[in-house]
Amino acid sequence: MFKLAFLYLGAAVLLPNSVFGLWPIPRNLQLGTTFLKLASSFDVEINFNDAPQDLLDAVNRTKVYLETDGLRRLVVGRGQNDSTAIAQALELSHLTISLSSTIAPRSIAEEAILPLGTRSESYSLSIPSDGSPATLRADSTLGLFRGLTTFTQLWYDFEGVTYTYQAPVKIVNDTPAFPYRGFMLDTARNFFSVADIERTLDAMSWVKINMFHWHVVDSQSFPLDIPRFPELAAKGAYSSNEIYSAADVNDIVSYAGARGIDVLVEIDTPGHTAAIADSHPEHIACNQASPWSQFANEPPAGQLRLASAATTKFTTELIYSIAKTVPSTLFGTGGDELNTNCYTQDAQTQADLSSSGRTLEQALSLFVQSTHKSLAALGKTPVVWEEMVLEHNVTLPETAVVMVWISSQHAASVAAENYHIVHAPSDYFYLVR
Repeated sequence: MFKLAFLYLGAAVLLPNSVFGLWPIPRNLQLGTTFLKLASSFDVEINFNDAPQDLLDAVNRTKVYLETDGLRRLVVGRGQNDSTAIAQALELSHLTISLSSTIAPRSIAEEAILPLGTRSESYSLSIPSDGSPATLRADSTLGLFRGLTTFTQLWYDFEGVTYTYQAPVKIVNDTPAFPYRGFMLDTARNFFSVADIERTLDAMSWVKINMFHWHVVDSQSFPLDIPRFPELAAKGAYSSNEIYSAADVNDIVSYAGARGIDVLVEIDTPGHTAAIADSHPEHIACNQASPWSQFANEPPAGQLRLASAATTKFTTELIYSIAKTVPSTLFGTGGDELNTNCYTQDAQTQADLSSSGRTLEQALSLFVQSTHKSLAALGKTPVVWEEMVLEHNVTLPETAVVMVWISSQHAASVAAENYHIVHAPSDYFYLVR
């Protein structure tokens, strides 16, 4: 078993004379004290054939970023005292990037969606202090992209001159501490435009966060347009202007992939599904039940009728229809905050349980197995919330990834069950707007 970490936010307190823009701090980092500036003709040279288009685009973005970032040193005077040293500094004319492998390179986007634990993100970077070319080497285009990100963080601006005060720089085999470094965005309670999401993806890529957990739908709204089930968004979204079309999803996934980010889509089930009742009330128990606090963790109340064969079939087809349109090997099926009183009070659920002779837990397990079987057919791994392991008797595939979110105290209990875990405890960082 390997442990995955869900990184939301980190902060470090450093002395003023040691503040710099590297985040996260590379392994095996060696810094000097020599000033070096970029030549006005600075360029990035790719030292291999058949470079994929998204790497070429990343190189172009790197050069634009270096020219326009304008970040000044975080010291008193914001670099004013560096002016003399900058004027006398040698110039760096170019950065050469190369691949260690002779195999035809895959695109950054292809590398970014490989199964967790198999992605190669390591790189080595050298920036001499004598003005000779800088070099960046990696085993994959994804590693080169991570190295380019680090390279951009080493430079500051003073009156239009891009410079570093830390040459020579040597980074040997910088690798991530965790294969999963994620950020989750809920677009059901609050709708975010595609432009907002892409701006978020940019920020994630700058600090090497590699997983975008897209909690796209919930009880409050269903903003995802699914060609096979167009009625869900048509009736469940906040408005016709707050819907993600299939083209929008493709744009977001492509934008993320080009920045080394895998998109994990989550369709939370069987709870958090009240919005489905706007188009399919037959599948939802305790829809809009009052007082909501007795039927849900937050309003509005409403959960999928998991004991119903028709609802199980509907949900399985729904998840399959979405999962087949996104390239990630991971797909979230939820499983958090299931309210059992909702089912106790729902006459149809009680009738379905009685006719089948099953308990609620047995029905839940069959419901989950059905949805996960559809993911297995697509070669995808299910991701669930911790309650599926700690609060319910549900059969999960051995490969399932479990997100620990309620408390960091629960991580060991989930790990003891031999599941891969994403450590995302709300007692560390949980932002609600």
